[in-house]
Amino acid sequence: MQAVGLLYFLLLNSLCFDLAQNERNETSARQRRRLHIRRFRKGSSSNHRSNRQSRIEHAARTIQAPRLPLVNVDDSIVEIYDSLVDLRGEESSYNVLPGKKGHCSVNGMIMYNKAVWSPKPCLICLCSNGNVVCDETICHPQTCPRTRIPDGECCPVCSDIDSHSLLNSISLDDKPEFSGDSPEPNDPSEPLLMQPSPNREGEGQFLRREELRFKEEEIHKREEKQKKKTEEERPKDAQLEDGEAEVEKKRKLYEEEERRIKEEELKRRKQEEKNEKNLNEARLLNEGDEEDEEDEEEEEEEEDVLRGDVFRMPSRFPIPVPPIEAPPLPSACSISDNTVSCVNVKLTQIPPITDPELTNLELVGNGITSIPDEAFNGILNLERIDFSKNNISSSGIGPQAFKLLKKLKRLYLDGNNLLQIPPDLPPELEELKVNENNLQAIDEDSLSELKNLVTLEMEGNQLSEANVSPLAFKSLKSLTYLRLGRNKFRTIPQGLPASIEELYLENNQIEEITELCFNHTRNINVIVLRNNKIDESRIAPLAWINQENLESIDLSYNKLYHVPSYLPKSLLHLVLIGNQIERIPGYVFGHMEPGLEYLYLSFNRLNNDGVDPVSFFGAYHSLREFFLDHNDLKTIPFGIPEMKALHFLRLNDNKIRSVPPERICNSEDDGDSSLEHLHLENNYINTREISPYAFSCIRSYSSIVLKPQKIK
Repeated sequence: MQAVGLLYFLLLNSLCFDLAQNERNETSARQRRRLHIRRFRKGSSSNHRSNRQSRIEHAARTIQAPRLPLVNVDDSIVEIYDSLVDLRGEESSYNVLPGKKGHCSVNGMIMYNKAVWSPKPCLICLCSNGNVVCDETICHPQTCPRTRIPDGECCPVCSDIDSHSLLNSISLDDKPEFSGDSPEPNDPSEPLLMQPSPNREGEGQFLRREELRFKEEEIHKREEKQKKKTEEERPKDAQLEDGEAEVEKKRKLYEEEERRIKEEELKRRKQEEKNEKNLNEARLLNEGDEEDEEDEEEEEEEEDVLRGDVFRMPSRFPIPVPPIEAPPLPSACSISDNTVSCVNVKLTQIPPITDPELTNLELVGNGITSIPDEAFNGILNLERIDFSKNNISSSGIGPQAFKLLKKLKRLYLDGNNLLQIPPDLPPELEELKVNENNLQAIDEDSLSELKNLVTLEMEGNQLSEANVSPLAFKSLKSLTYLRLGRNKFRTIPQGLPASIEELYLENNQIEEITELCFNHTRNINVIVLRNNKIDESRIAPLAWINQENLESIDLSYNKLYHVPSYLPKSLLHLVLIGNQIERIPGYVFGHMEPGLEYLYLSFNRLNNDGVDPVSFFGAYHSLREFFLDHNDLKTIPFGIPEMKALHFLRLNDNKIRSVPPERICNSEDDGDSSLEHLHLENNYINTREISPYAFSCIRSYSSIVLKPQKIK
């Protein structure tokens, strides 16, 4: 046991001695490395500064301009070149095409004007007003025994692997001047000549960096001269400490200069942004300046394709703020082709629509109360507008609401609360409907500008000869279709335009037709006077007899007791339904040429005494349709077989009891009759007693209606 304990004691002492010896060796090694570093710094400091100085001088020569900055003894700059546009260099042989607005297109990339880039080591290029100017770096020969080319550079530098790695760990100025690497955020080195910076863009930034470069160069030269005088007299450790202090001093100087440049740049950019904002607002207010807006859009598209190491210049104009979109149309509205239709969707105002292609706007059955002046600003090409069945009042229509609609052809305002025709309607208007309103008057100026108006409808209002000026229609040189039904006229309106072709005056209180009513309407073709109070004795003999184009007259539901005399010579269509007519005077149609074709006498009081063979004289050869239903006839009138052109005959709902063989068809005629439809129902005819030859001239028996018949 004692021997074993003694052995352990000896081993423990040996181990402690070895550990102490190793610790002393490690301390000695660290001391030797520190001494080696201090000695190396003295020898390499001058070489490192010399290499760095040569790189700075080489960079200055690479971008040398015609006017270089001159530095005084007190470091103030006398003058500096104005712009990089004046740089001298050779035209690049790359595939370069001048771009828009001074941009350059390089290998598919867009370069802004004044952009600087290095497409490959030893080559620096500048975009100058659409042209690319490139300059190649010339390397100076090195006298050191070993050289190397650092990454990202093109010129060789003196190389010592051990010293280089050591200096990288302790030096602050070892970054290559033209390296493509970005400095770390806390890197105290000076700003690189061509390194992109988020806060510095453009020509001014480049010039400030050049100032800083040349300042640094002059300061460094003076410091080197001063140090050479005192370097031999001072201890090595003091010299090394002074070198580190100088580096720290320069670093602080550069940081202060950087901060000053940043502050100036920030102020400048804020002022430029403010000026650009004001300029952009002024341009947006100018609606006619469409070319500038297109240029801005092109610049935005060009910005999207920029990539790589391109220096992006700030936009000349800020991106315009997109316009505020109008609220969407209700879901019940439909949009098809060039039409927007919002029918019965409970709108209370005209929706804001901007579509230059829109030509048709339908807003029927809503609660719209007004049409402001700016209602159609975004849809100036409208050709048809339908505002029927709304609550629009005359006071709610702006005086300029329709004035800008130069292409408007049709305007429908039926079923509103208008008291007068809207003002300043476009002269191009061809169709205007203001039915079912509350129009109180039409003066001389209401329609004076509508020289192209073809159709005018004003039914269901409060118009009469008392509030409609005789000159109201004077300017309507193209008017052919006029509806004035359901008003309060007691006479035919005066001053009808000579161009009128169709006139509708139904449901008024007209009692008389004077000789002057249609004196100037030589083209009139249709007159509708249904549901008035006209008596045949109140129709002047010369009221319309000389009209050469009047073909249709409707006098239904008036107070006529017999067919009016002095009918127009050109008449083809006469409607006398619903009167109290008891007689058809003889030869009443005899003067007509080419002859009456349609005669409707339904719902009157005609009997056999009021109709004789001469009643239809002048119409036998022309009459095609003859309606005598709902009268008091007891037998079929004479003269039917002589109507050779007759196609349709109605005798239903009378008091006829028999059909003699000769009253419908003439047995002496060998040819077939033209009669195709015959109605005899609702009479007192015994169908079994009808002669087999009574309808022999009718082509088809299926066209004869005999049932039902009344019971005696």
